[in-house]
Amino acid sequence: MKNISILGSTGSIGVSTLEIISQFPDRYRVVALSAGRCLDLLARQVRRFKPEIVSIADPQDVPALQQLLSGYDVEIVAGVEGAIGCATHPVVSMVVSAIVGAAGLVPTLAAIKSGKDIALANKETLVTAGALVMDAVKQAGVQLLPVDSEHSAIYQSLSGHRPQDVRKLILTASGGPFREHSLEQLRHVTLEQALAHPNWAMGDKITIDSATMMNKGLEVIEAYWLFQVPAKQIDVHVHPQSIVHSMVEYVDGSVVAQLGVPDMKTPIAYALAWPERIPLSLSPLDLCTAGSLTFSRPDMQKFPCLQLAYDALQAGGSAPIVLNAANEVVVDSFLKQKIQFLDIAKIIRQVLEQHVVERVESVDDVLAYDHQARIKTQEQIARNS
Repeated sequence: MKNISILGSTGSIGVSTLEIISQFPDRYRVVALSAGRCLDLLARQVRRFKPEIVSIADPQDVPALQQLLSGYDVEIVAGVEGAIGCATHPVVSMVVSAIVGAAGLVPTLAAIKSGKDIALANKETLVTAGALVMDAVKQAGVQLLPVDSEHSAIYQSLSGHRPQDVRKLILTASGGPFREHSLEQLRHVTLEQALAHPNWAMGDKITIDSATMMNKGLEVIEAYWLFQVPAKQIDVHVHPQSIVHSMVEYVDGSVVAQLGVPDMKTPIAYALAWPERIPLSLSPLDLCTAGSLTFSRPDMQKFPCLQLAYDALQAGGSAPIVLNAANEVVVDSFLKQKIQFLDIAKIIRQVLEQHVVERVESVDDVLAYDHQARIKTQEQIARNS
């Protein structure tokens, strides 16, 4: 029996994780759940899975959750300390890190240091603090298993091969809803259009990141830390069908790929069960009816966020922290319809150009640069308005 803590249980990854766990009650037990402010959904999850501890983002929501869970024997905590409590609970053996954004860093790092294996769906943890996190993983001797479909695919495609034989990692990208749009068309993109992803059902923030291709840029940085491959050896190919989830090219010219239907339950289950595989009730991939599988290089002029991510990775130090923080702020502003779609990349670039890159030596450094970048981004949004 594997005891599980889920950080971000009410998000799309958290919900899918719980659906998988419900199918294998003899293999997994939910010990802890951490969520944001979706109290009704969280309460339903608690009633069904009966965790020992549950955390919510805002301490002011505790009384409302207590009322919803009246009669249930569960410890209710809140805030960052609450999420840390869920991540480090003594009986937990694996933490599914699925909090969206930089907020996932502190509890995930706490889980690693307390000896928990990590199923990582929070790419921002590695984007903002890759060196610190990977060092902690090594020191603690825990497993860090990627849940992003692309990184899970690479992880699987690397299995059984020597690192020195890798020539290139190839991350695939759907291209989002605007891959065929012209720059002029992108000037008039609406929020509704940006949230209409053609292949994947994701949260709002990640869906916008997919539309700008910032999501793929963050994944490039994540891959750099996960697989210790130089940025120049990490390529992105636009693959609209989302069937080839990513590939590894080896020095002999061989390319090993992982294919499957576009459903996040597959990489989640792989991380939960590793090194085993568990049977899922998903429709199998039928290549005979799937049609053509196409690939192309991304257009960096139409989707400059991807190039900004490569640039931030090349700059190193505090640059990826600023990139991520600025992106979170501008995406939130776009979701609130305060800025236009093309303003997202424009403002991130402006914030990065104003930033002087510094060394990052601690989590406190990460949090400080993140805070400063959010303030600078808000100021830049105001100036552009």
